[in-house]
Amino acid sequence: MKYHWPLMGEIITENQRMDLAKFILSTTRYTQGPQVKEFEDQWSKWLGTKYSVFVTSGSTANYVLVAAIKERYNLKDGDKVLVPANTWVTSISPIIQNNLTPIFYDISLDNFGPDEGSIEKIKQKHSEIKFAFVTHLLGLPANLNSIKKYYPEIIIGEDVCESHGTTVKDNKAGTLGAGSTFSFYFGHHMTTVEGGMVCTNDKELYNLIKIKRSHGLARELPKEQFKSTQEKYPTLHPQFIFLTDGYNFRNTELYAFLGQLQLKDLDNSIKIRRQNYKQFREMLLNYLELFHIPQEEGNSSFCLPFICKTAKLKEYLSNYLETKGYETRPIIAGNLLRQPFLREFENETILKNSDIVHHNGLYIGNSQLITQENMNNLEDDIEKAIKEYTTMHNNA
Repeated sequence: MKYHWPLMGEIITENQRMDLAKFILSTTRYTQGPQVKEFEDQWSKWLGTKYSVFVTSGSTANYVLVAAIKERYNLKDGDKVLVPANTWVTSISPIIQNNLTPIFYDISLDNFGPDEGSIEKIKQKHSEIKFAFVTHLLGLPANLNSIKKYYPEIIIGEDVCESHGTTVKDNKAGTLGAGSTFSFYFGHHMTTVEGGMVCTNDKELYNLIKIKRSHGLARELPKEQFKSTQEKYPTLHPQFIFLTDGYNFRNTELYAFLGQLQLKDLDNSIKIRRQNYKQFREMLLNYLELFHIPQEEGNSSFCLPFICKTAKLKEYLSNYLETKGYETRPIIAGNLLRQPFLREFENETILKNSDIVHHNGLYIGNSQLITQENMNNLEDDIEKAIKEYTTMHNNA
């Protein structure tokens, strides 16, 4: 089916394609090199952190950040980590793959971040938790104070893969913890086609992330540290000293060059997304009896979410929108504890709001390509859908 409102649009412009083609014809370096470093520096300046590391995806960004935090802060196998029940699967997989134990919290329906009541209940059962990997979901700013209130010394990692430009008061999400991750997959606020970024203000953590990105090689360290490492291991070839477990998560010069082009438009793209969400939210406020409506403040709006108060409305609305040419999706994977590979954690805690999102949530796309005319047509379609649904419901 061809959608007139797809989940994602073609956000790589014709001029950017031409610039990328010219770059390909002019360079002889395609693997990680100066363009990667330049993109990292530009991203750090935009975000407001000291260090950034460009990797192959948001998922690998999550993995290398969790692995580096575990090593940097001396976390032990089995240590508990606070994680949301509603997030993408590769925000949870790195916790398990690094032999840590996920403790799932329920989310707030206002901002899809940690629900304070859920954290309070977890604290009563798990008094010692050293690390939280928090997701800023769908462009909404998670309230980290809900966690810090009960775990004031906790190490916080931020998954910002869907929330470029989201703000908490005057601070961008991704600058609020020990480290953060971003995704540049094609359907996100900006794209490198495939790619991700890991960010931090901690120099030691940064160096660890850099060497883990590249097989654990010491040559990724700053010159002075690399020199002292060579002196420490004189019998080893200096280019092949492996200091820690590592991976090949390096990205390419081509994707880094595209990232620099896309970054120039990011602030304007976020501005349009926010305008779209504001109009969308104001429309839903007319139907408070039918929807839970997330906040506007700080939202960079990955998408336009409907959190219905009944599963019947969700099913009706999803079918209606699809027939009208709107591509729909569930809210990520819903409550991840409903998924087969996490069933062993299912009875750990009650996740009321996560189940509401799981059973009653859906979204349509939002992007800088959506026009005012598109938004007006959406308002008309939603009004018609609600009128039809209400009539059917009243006559049932």
